[in-house]
Amino acid sequence: MRILISNDDGIASEGLRALAAEFSKAHEVYIAAPWHEQSGMAHALNVHRPIEVEEMPGVALELGAVAAWRIAGTPTDSVKLFLEALMDPNRPIDLVLSGINRGANLATDVLYSGTVGAAMEGFLHDLHAAAISLDIDADYPYTLAAELVRPFLERAVDGAAAPQFLNVNFPQRLASIEFAMSRLGKRDYENAFQQDARDDGRIFYTVAGKIVDSDNGPHTDLYTVEHGGISVTPLHADLTDYAAIEESRSEESASF
Repeated sequence: MRILISNDDGIASEGLRALAAEFSKAHEVYIAAPWHEQSGMAHALNVHRPIEVEEMPGVALELGAVAAWRIAGTPTDSVKLFLEALMDPNRPIDLVLSGINRGANLATDVLYSGTVGAAMEGFLHDLHAAAISLDIDADYPYTLAAELVRPFLERAVDGAAAPQFLNVNFPQRLASIEFAMSRLGKRDYENAFQQDARDDGRIFYTVAGKIVDSDNGPHTDLYTVEHGGISVTPLHADLTDYAAIEESRSEESASF
């Protein structure tokens, strides 16, 4: 396969390097990742602003990739720019990987995640895509997560009739190396903003807060990783509320 690897932690991140080195053992790998950390960028895209691009042959050589670029933009910029401008049209990409992220991307946090945003951009180009994350306090290295996820994704892509968009989360401690299909839970943050009043009168707020999980029962991604499993959640980009459409149609039919 020809694989594009991106992330939201920046091209120098340990997780990206582990993923690229692992997949380069068996596949044709390309890297296009943000210049600096871009966490929380979701699916943000720069418009009407020039985006600087620099090829990094040393990075490619070190990780066994065909080529690597650092992009002065968001995770989505990195993937979109590669697929639409940098990619050799005669060597199209089969799979877009984003990660391995430093920290989980679970439940409703996927809506804010730059890691998931980068993978989504690949999926929007009708490509297989996966966002991969590792608990920030994991007691095992990125290299192990990369070794485990490669055969899983190879099988997933090989057996898929249509492009897959997967969100993969590795737990703090591995109780099993099985990949468990999970649905998204619900996560929020208590006291999410901390105020910082400066001596000069300026006031700043920093996003922080205590995690509050309100939907973390069996079969959720939160439950899976809490119990040491590797969570896999199939995602899609269609936000249509089909139940509301059906309800509206039923009401229209009832009115005649």
